[in-house]
Amino acid sequence: MERKNASFPSTFVLLGFSEFPRLEMPLSAVVLVSYLLTLVGNSSIILLSLLDPRLQTPMYFFLDNLSLLDLSVTCTIVPQLLANLWGPDKTIAAWGCITQAYIFSWTACTECILLAVMAIDRYVAICRPLQYTLIMRPWVCVQMAAASWSSGLANSLLQTTLILQLPLCGHHILDHLFCEVPVLIKLACGDTTANDLALAVGAISFGMVPALLVLISYTIITRAVLKLPSAEGRHKALSTCSSHLLVVTIYFGPGISMYLQTPAESSQAKFLSFFYCVITPLLNPLIYTLRNKGVKTAWKSILQSQGWVKCWKIRSLPVI
Repeated sequence: MERKNASFPSTFVLLGFSEFPRLEMPLSAVVLVSYLLTLVGNSSIILLSLLDPRLQTPMYFFLDNLSLLDLSVTCTIVPQLLANLWGPDKTIAAWGCITQAYIFSWTACTECILLAVMAIDRYVAICRPLQYTLIMRPWVCVQMAAASWSSGLANSLLQTTLILQLPLCGHHILDHLFCEVPVLIKLACGDTTANDLALAVGAISFGMVPALLVLISYTIITRAVLKLPSAEGRHKALSTCSSHLLVVTIYFGPGISMYLQTPAESSQAKFLSFFYCVITPLLNPLIYTLRNKGVKTAWKSILQSQGWVKCWKIRSLPVI
């Protein structure tokens, strides 16, 4: 009987925004629109990089990886979130819950490392422009991206494996939007020392260290840019970093705020998680599309090759 009580449940209940029933339908509309735009936006960036040779550079290679990460986390979490918002049934199968925790941990850790790698790429581009093509060779970029993905995978496997070893004593109600490692640890009725230690090491390795690398990179970049003689040169140098810096701020800001919340502020943590998992993957392609001349030029070239721009211009001509 004791073993049965401590067994892993077959289903979990995700409470989500059930304490705000009037918000569920409006939020479901926001989630659905954001989901569709996220799929289109991130897929378009990957497609553009494959079709336009001008976008086949280290910066866009890393941007493709970022878009792939956003697609992964979105497709893992949002469909279940929509199902929970649309109906009274808030349950998720145990395998689905573990899959969410596993993929979310993998993509979140990988994205932290990847953003640091992208900051290093911008540092080399601005501070060592003559050596950029030598340092950021295609094979080096592939190795850096592979290291980001593999390190995130290793941490995710460790975290989820430790979760599966925990006795939950029949507890299966999660006061959260999706299954996440820290939330699952709170359900445990046994010793969680190993889990807490692994979580702390992961937070330092994938949270503090990448953020510190980004800070150091942009400190050096800022000093180098301020030494440029012309205002035009300074503006051009900063414009190449503005999109990445904005993405870093949006990514690390809500993430840090979310993990600094106390248990009593779970509602605020839910809204931060909502922004982090639904809105952020939507903003990344918008930022790189609206603020990046290379992406806009690629879009224009593809549309012109298909004859859409010419057709639009003809239709927009005044009728005499």
